[in-house]
Amino acid sequence: MTGVARRQVTDRLRRGVRAARAWGRAARPGDPGPLPDFLVIGGQRCGTTSLYHHLAAHPQVQVASGKELQYFSVHHARGVRWYRGHFPRLAPGERTFEASPYYLFHPSVPARVAATLPQARFVALLRDPVQRAYSHYLHTRSYGVEPLSFVDALDAEEERLARATAGGPDSAAAHRALRNYSYAARGRYAEQLDRWFAHIPRERIHLARTEDLQADPAGTYADILRFLGLPAFTPEAFTRHTRRVDPGLSELTPALRERLGAHFAPHNARLATLLGWSDPWLG
Repeated sequence: MTGVARRQVTDRLRRGVRAARAWGRAARPGDPGPLPDFLVIGGQRCGTTSLYHHLAAHPQVQVASGKELQYFSVHHARGVRWYRGHFPRLAPGERTFEASPYYLFHPSVPARVAATLPQARFVALLRDPVQRAYSHYLHTRSYGVEPLSFVDALDAEEERLARATAGGPDSAAAHRALRNYSYAARGRYAEQLDRWFAHIPRERIHLARTEDLQADPAGTYADILRFLGLPAFTPEAFTRHTRRVDPGLSELTPALRERLGAHFAPHNARLATLLGWSDPWLG
């Protein structure tokens, strides 16, 4: 069995065990568990795994049964009792959360979240969309589900997503395409935030740049804790976490970088206007 195959089997087993435990808790009489106080909603390949570990280290935070529960996106039909079955019992003063980076992008999620978590808060990390797109491509390729080169995958993206979502965004085919092949689409952040702001007040969504988390993890983390109403805390180390290592020759050539930069320029300008930021990724 290849390394990719082993990882896929391990991930499926882990998700299966986690889901079965949640079903067991949901089937019991009474309260299966609390709802989360806050969510890390994305974006994908923007440092959400690192942020998840930083937040999980806080002494007043108890995590869900695992990262990426995907209830509001992939598994919404399983019902809220199943979702609550993933969260631990809390002592007074404790908080709980989950992190699913697909939430920022999937179009059905904001309305579902607003209906289920009317008081929750949300955190999103936004990364240079050119770098994010290529990191996403490498991630998808590492799972063995991307046969195309990066440039060919970008050329095929619009048709792939349109075909898969023709019947709506919640079919298995739609989720597969939206999660795997949305290299450019996920970097158009203003479009995604418009959907969120239509359902969630802006003051309940905290946005930070991935680059700031990397350059100043302590300061960026402190800002997030203040937004969440959590006491100041410093982890033992701000370790970066990633599941992908790619030692190969980069396909993000200067010409392709220029092409993507031109594509994202108007979307970055809209984002800057929307958030009151200066141009977040100059050049």
